[in-house]
Amino acid sequence: MADVPDTVTDPALRGRLNEIQQRLNEGLSRVDVHHRLVGKPADFHVISGQTFEIVFREVPSIDEAEIMGVKHLIGEKCYCHVFPQTAETLAVRFVLPLIRR
Repeated sequence: MADVPDTVTDPALRGRLNEIQQRLNEGLSRVDVHHRLVGKPADFHVISGQTFEIVFREVPSIDEAEIMGVKHLIGEKCYCHVFPQTAETLAVRFVLPLIRR
């Protein structure tokens, strides 16, 4: 899994994103029982300083239970979008707001 982007310089935000990444690294194999996400390329992006995006690429298929498991690991309100990447694979995108209200 990729690291938190170097463009994140705020120590508190960097710590928060590192915690999310650590929870994913430690728990993904438990919630991804079919190993559809484990070992797949993953990218982390901060978008306009307001949202954090996690994208798993080259995913053959995904179940609602696996999506809910990843959301639980993230531990914060987030949104998921699944879209075709190629004819045989999907990209699974999780987006969470960085600004808490």
